[in-house]
Formats: sequence, C-alpha cells, structure tokens
Amino acid sequence: MWRYINVIQKEENMIKPDEYWRERLSDDEFAVCRQRGTEAPYSGKLLHNQETGIYSCTCCESPLFLSDNKYDSGCGWPSFDAPVTDEAVRYIEDLSHGMKRVEIRCAACDSHLGHVFPDGPKTTGERFCVNSVSLIFNKNDKSTK
Repeated sequence: MWRYINVIQKEENMIKPDEYWRERLSDDEFAVCRQRGTEAPYSGKLLHNQETGIYSCTCCESPLFLSDNKYDSGCGWPSFDAPVTDEAVRYIEDLSHGMKRVEIRCAACDSHLGHVFPDGPKTTGERFCVNSVSLIFNKNDKSTK
C-alpha cells in the first residue's frame, strides 16, 4: 500500500496570513479552511467520488488521504479511515459547540479539514470526517484501489 509516502514540505506551504488566503480561495473555501467552518452535510462535491487517486489540501496541495482509505460512513461528509501518513495531519482538541471533539488540520499549512472520531471501520477504528471544500482530488495518482 502507498500509505507511507514521503511528504516534502515546501516553503510556500508554511503558515500565511489571512490576506494571502483571501486572495487565493473562494469564499466557501476561506470560511471552511481558514475560519474552521463546516459545509452542509451531503453537499460536498467529493462525497460520492469513487475514482482512484489522492485527496490533497485545497490550500497548499499537500497529500492528505488516499482513495484506498475512503469509505461511506453515512455521515454526509467524505470519510477516511486514515491519512496518507501520520505526519500529514495535526490533531487539536475542539471544545466548541458544547462538544468534545478532535479537529484535524493540514500539518503543512494549518488548514481546517474536519474532525476525527473513534467510530470508524475495523481497519483503524477511526473516521476522518472531512469537508469536501478542504480537499482537491488528483485522479489516478499512485493509489491501489
């Protein structure tokens, strides 16, 4: 399996100010990726994507998830059982909205991706619930599905 790829961090992928992102992202992308928003359930363009490839960060294009790890969790957002590498995402405690959750962000540019929950499939037990707008899909890029 191609899960353990070497992710090379580029200088342009470092943390940037909001002005930088406002110039490069759509309003929806900015609201979700930079302001920790959430797209409406079942509305994301990648929810039902079944093609083979790599899901990368909308903001910096760092690889985040493989199609091999995508599954239908029924939650309304694209779900994965693992990131492409353990270093691809970072985890932050999220106590917003009266809940205790774990937020996931792109490790390269700090873009908000979604949340990870301990109710995933038997493969890992984890469900990475990700906003479609936080991802770009690169078809047929070294995935084995």
